[in-house]
Amino acid sequence: MPFQAEYIWLDGTQPTAKLRSKTRIIADGKKPTVWGFDGSSTNQADGHSSDCVLNPVFTCPDPLRGPKDILVMCEVLNPDFTPHSTNTRAATVAAEKKYGKFEPWFGIEQEYTFYQDGRPYGWPEVGFPAPQGPYYCGVGGAKMAGRDIVEAHTLACIRAGLSIEGTNAEVMMSQWEFQIGILSPVAVSDQLWVARWLLERIAEDYGVDVNWDAKPMKGDWNGAGAHTNFSTKAMREAGGLKAIHAACEAIGKKVMEHIAVYGHGIEERLTGKHETAPWNKFSYGTSDRGASIRIPLQTARDGKGWLEDRRPNANMDPYAVAAVMVETVCGAASAPAKKAVAKKAPAKKAPANKAAHK
Repeated sequence: MPFQAEYIWLDGTQPTAKLRSKTRIIADGKKPTVWGFDGSSTNQADGHSSDCVLNPVFTCPDPLRGPKDILVMCEVLNPDFTPHSTNTRAATVAAEKKYGKFEPWFGIEQEYTFYQDGRPYGWPEVGFPAPQGPYYCGVGGAKMAGRDIVEAHTLACIRAGLSIEGTNAEVMMSQWEFQIGILSPVAVSDQLWVARWLLERIAEDYGVDVNWDAKPMKGDWNGAGAHTNFSTKAMREAGGLKAIHAACEAIGKKVMEHIAVYGHGIEERLTGKHETAPWNKFSYGTSDRGASIRIPLQTARDGKGWLEDRRPNANMDPYAVAAVMVETVCGAASAPAKKAVAKKAPAKKAPANKAAHK
């Protein structure tokens, strides 16, 4: 009996790509193969030459359909099968291959905000809800808007076999978070995009939208981020704190290169308030949620572990973030050490007549 394969990909919308998908019916016993779509309708091609290629890169069970149906994450290729200009996955694949010996791992904390009728879900039609305070990891009453959607999404991720690690309500009412990891750069990115697709698809059934904006509500409300936890083999081994500090120093030398791919609207979110560091300044510290990079307290105590880059936005592209992190940290670690130039001691002047010194 045939089964359904939902092909998922990223479009060319700027400044933030959106998810697209369509269903393909595949004969029993067959596997998903390359497919095509109209790129002129997704900001990825002109009408006179609109064909783009969908290349399957990751599959998992489809938890919303039948037992044989699957979800298919795809990368977009040109008709000649080269990476499309909107294909950010290709660079991540290259970085993972180049620095594979460092065994880079990622865990991403994905925040988001539920919206309905142009305002955060559950907010009053006029005015605002109670100030921030009771919502973070809260329970009870009407203040926890969207929990039913969160529960359905969590179960769907588990049934799909995704590496979801947990969920929690966030600081602003109707804002939530889920975590994906611990995985390699490419795997964490593939799975995060599929998890995002599942959240949007499930919220659809509730008549609710998922807002990925960095600062969904202006004013004295928390923004939405995607805190990125990162480590290499050296960081996880005994004495790894030295490698973590070296990684922070390397990242600090490329602040703007990272900020450029950390998501649209980052200046509105990283203001130095609401548990953020200013977007154009770099800092790191132990257990410091006001720093650009936080070194977890447990990592400091153990002398090994990971770092948490708190700057990426909720709307960041995990492929781009993973690639720049690996290139910066592993690139610095693999750079040849500068050899110290030995200074020659001044030559001693030999006495003209040794006999005179007797």
